[in-house]
Amino acid sequence: MRRRISWLVLAATTTVVVSFVIPLCLLVQTLAEDRAMANADQEARNVAILVTGVVDPEQMAEVVKNLDGPGGAETAVLTVNGQVLGSGTIDPDDPEVKRALSGEAFEVVDDSGGRVLLPVVNEKGTSVVRTSVSPEVLHAGVTSAWLGIVGLGLLLLAMAGVTAAWQGRRLAEPLREVAGTAHELRAGNLAARAEVRGTEETKELARALNGLAERIRELLAAERATVADLSHRLRTPVTALRLDAEAVENRPLARRLSDHIAVLQRSIDAIVHEARRPVRTDLQEVGDFAATVRERTAFWQVLAEDQDRPTEISIPDGELPVRVAPDDLADLVDCLIDNVFAHTPEQTAFAVRLAEEDGSVRLVISDDGPGPATRAGDRLGSTGLGLDIARRTATGSGGDLTFGPGHHGGTTVEVTLPLAAG
Repeated sequence: MRRRISWLVLAATTTVVVSFVIPLCLLVQTLAEDRAMANADQEARNVAILVTGVVDPEQMAEVVKNLDGPGGAETAVLTVNGQVLGSGTIDPDDPEVKRALSGEAFEVVDDSGGRVLLPVVNEKGTSVVRTSVSPEVLHAGVTSAWLGIVGLGLLLLAMAGVTAAWQGRRLAEPLREVAGTAHELRAGNLAARAEVRGTEETKELARALNGLAERIRELLAAERATVADLSHRLRTPVTALRLDAEAVENRPLARRLSDHIAVLQRSIDAIVHEARRPVRTDLQEVGDFAATVRERTAFWQVLAEDQDRPTEISIPDGELPVRVAPDDLADLVDCLIDNVFAHTPEQTAFAVRLAEEDGSVRLVISDDGPGPATRAGDRLGSTGLGLDIARRTATGSGGDLTFGPGHHGGTTVEVTLPLAAG
């Protein structure tokens, strides 16, 4: 937009400047020619007056020579008897001279300069006064005047360009800020607000965008409150089910009921955890994937040693930044490692490997358990809620999560997240 405004102003200014510069240059040239020819005409008339009063040819020649003006004009007189007087040149056979001899006074301007011819008629016949100016004298001062006019035009164009750039920036910058705020909202920064400034249209757009952001925030908060309330309501009947299951006298049936209730309880706990998470003020927060995996594997290592689980952990040195909040990264790693402990027997080996590959980070968690179930959700309970949460975390940042059998049996879960730019 700023560039288009600048080009539009420059085009309009150029049109106006050219429309004035060209006629002004032509006018300057015409004025210079008129000035030189006026001086030549005045000198020719002065000589013509003298010719009518001076009879002695020698005296007339001296007078004509002395009358040549300082401006570069040269005057010659063709007398009645064909004698040429003065410093100028005059040819009796010249068509212009013959025209003057016929009694016509006139001026001529061409590429060779300017000329004024005046006939002087007396009782002895007709004499001709011819005053000429060279092209240099005819156009004296025109070049410098043209340079001044063109320079002034270029200065006006430069001033118009600077003004257009300033005005374009003044109009475009508020729109860029509004667009930047929209991009931040799209990325998840619900606290982003556009500054209300600029033209009235831009201010209205900023106010509308800010209102939309507030409405989105309110709707998300209301949705989370509703889900949290629903999940809390589910806990009461689950507690009642657990008490009833403990009262069942058939112990095998009681254990099966308890297992199912435990799966249901984990699903509800995951819903409560997700619902209680506040609306992010900056979903583009950067987390260190390597540091998070180190921290969470150290946490689970204690339980692995208690259950005699052989572990293999491979984490590269340094940082691996990804555009996922540290809390979400920790939840993702905990969810996948907890899946191993919840669905494989004790003493089952598992491995955690983290590596950087082609601008992304790949986390692989594999175990030597009985292998994947027929549905991915069966590994994390009948609803597969934990895996769904992990998958949403991965896909929400532009990554992916895959679930399948391992190379040596068991189950392998791979999470790929793009590295954060910069």
